[in-house]
Amino acid sequence: MESGRCQIISLNEEARKASYAHWDSLAKPLGSLGMLEDVVAQIAAITGNPDVRLDRRTLFVLCGDHGVIGNGVTQTGASVTAAVAKAIGESTSTISYLAAGQNIDVIPVDVGMLPHPDFPGVQNRNVRPGTADLSKEPAMTREECVQAIRTGIDLVWEEKKKGTQIVLTGEMGIGNTTATSAVGSVLLAKEPVEMTGRGSGLSSDGLAKKIACIKQGIACNKPNPDDAIDVLSKVGGLELAGLCGLYLGGAICRMPILLDGVITLAAALCAVRIQEKPELVKEVLLGCTSADREDLREGSCAVMLSVRDVLLASHMSAEPSTRYLMETLGLSAPINAGLRLGEGSGAVAALLLIDMALREYQSAHTFDVLGIEAYTPQG
Repeated sequence: MESGRCQIISLNEEARKASYAHWDSLAKPLGSLGMLEDVVAQIAAITGNPDVRLDRRTLFVLCGDHGVIGNGVTQTGASVTAAVAKAIGESTSTISYLAAGQNIDVIPVDVGMLPHPDFPGVQNRNVRPGTADLSKEPAMTREECVQAIRTGIDLVWEEKKKGTQIVLTGEMGIGNTTATSAVGSVLLAKEPVEMTGRGSGLSSDGLAKKIACIKQGIACNKPNPDDAIDVLSKVGGLELAGLCGLYLGGAICRMPILLDGVITLAAALCAVRIQEKPELVKEVLLGCTSADREDLREGSCAVMLSVRDVLLASHMSAEPSTRYLMETLGLSAPINAGLRLGEGSGAVAALLLIDMALREYQSAHTFDVLGIEAYTPQG
């Protein structure tokens, strides 16, 4: 499909077919690893190579602060964003321990945190020091939103050049479930009460304030549901915009991107909606400074996959909007454990399962080696 100068190409179905054929040659009942076989075959189709290897993997935890927290929509303050980002940089955060032993390069990225001392290990890609209060004014300017999206694209492009084979996505930002619910409400045309949960543990009074702020923000900013950049800039967050860029970058670089929870899902939907509009694609791509492809520098992309095709789900978050976002994106998650930590924790948990499947996939455990008759489809 051509969108102006942007050609959306199909996945490599031959590689997918070869991946399933290899699965069927292994000494186990056909399809018995279920969704995990599908994930490996999807990665083969994304990369065009049925010899799936995920030896080099990176988790980006995008960090930003939110002006809306002044309305009592969270039980903690912005200092927690800084404290967690600092801990991730020092490899002493929750996600650091969860990812230990998985050979994951965990990189926190300051896309829009409030001013803080330089934290070792935290990449500084700060666009602006936190968003404005979305309940009273736009969270950021359109230009700032586009800059944050470009940052995400650049991050994936840089990883591709390093030989990274999969990117995991996470976030850290006190108040970002408020922004996420606002974005999801606009894009899915649903009432905020349907899309809004308790985040990191709000009381019923706090939840009511959160829903009221989202309603007020949508009413006063009037985000255009047909323009995902407008939605992100008016009621979103800088880390959401950066995540949106990661998913567009995955489509450009044929990189499988492993999602986390509801915040990453909302950002992914923004990326999908942007790709559907050629003028938005051009607006975002023009100025991706780290990319060395001429088509990107000119603000177009000659060839890219569909964003939907590079997305890999990890888990069903406990947040109520998760189901709506997953259904809209056409995703199914291998984990349903009520997780709601963020920081990429669900993506890290899912990668454990994918690694388990890959140990079998890359083994010599075939019917031929074992000298037994292969299973055949029985209808």
